Amino acid sequence: MPMLRITVIEHEARLHGGTAPLLPALADALATDSGPVTIMVHGYKYQPGHPVHCPHASLMSPAPRAKDRRVVSWPDRLGLQGRVAISFGWQARGSIWAAHRRAALAGEALAALVREVRRLAPRRPVNVIAHSLGARVALAAVRAGAPGAITRAILLAAAEYGAVARHTLDSARGCRTQVLNVTSRENDLFDFMLERLVPPTHPGDRMLGHGGVNLPQVVTLQLDDEQSLTALRRLGFPIAPPQRLICHWSPYLREGVFPLYRAILSGTLPMDDLRAVLPTACAPRWSRLRPRLPRPQPPLVPAE
Repeated sequence: MPMLRITVIEHEARLHGGTAPLLPALADALATDSGPVTIMVHGYKYQPGHPVHCPHASLMSPAPRAKDRRVVSWPDRLGLQGRVAISFGWQARGSIWAAHRRAALAGEALAALVREVRRLAPRRPVNVIAHSLGARVALAAVRAGAPGAITRAILLAAAEYGAVARHTLDSARGCRTQVLNVTSRENDLFDFMLERLVPPTHPGDRMLGHGGVNLPQVVTLQLDDEQSLTALRRLGFPIAPPQRLICHWSPYLREGVFPLYRAILSGTLPMDDLRAVLPTACAPRWSRLRPRLPRPQPPLVPAE
């Protein structure tokens, strides 16, 4: 596949691991295929060029070097063979506060990259799939880009606040971008910790994974909801049930999710069709853990 490995360096998108100019390589890749352009964005703890945690050699590689249960090849499972695929890397290691700040800056670099793709191939759909803090990168790119510059975005366990997403996607720049917000109560602990470490601008706001973004172009899918999984099976997308109480990586590790993502990104499954079969609200936080917690027992009443 015409895979481009791109890394944000000094707030600019550049070819990873070399000094060759980006634009000629981008033009050459776009010339090899006329289909959609798919940009993959990793989350926290990855760093381009790192001997262990380089996203270009793991999640976003057609043949990952890392032997880790949390590493699967996104381009392979998305069926991007022969398609233009972009592995978009940014410095996401270090403290969560530093990575959170850098995610917004990486979003501006992503918007600039999408702008060049649109200039070179104005009629091509440009899609983004992003995990965790990568969703913050993607939403920042939507805010910084032209209206509809990003055609579709799949956000997996998004590490961004609901109000930020709502403000972005309800704006003139964001209202034309279709978004599949993939969440799970398996991610509640991670959402809770981030809300404590990086407080919201708007008091009481919660992570995007708890829904609340009721916009025409946004669909929220709760992956550990039995009703949702049943509806997906009826649509022809059997997805395995959750295996863990707590998991941040379930939206891309769960067996069966990638055929669904392929259908969304290609447009063969319209978002309206998916919305029509899914519940309108997410389960409350901690609902996955509560059934396992010991329940208080009624006080003993002495026999008369």
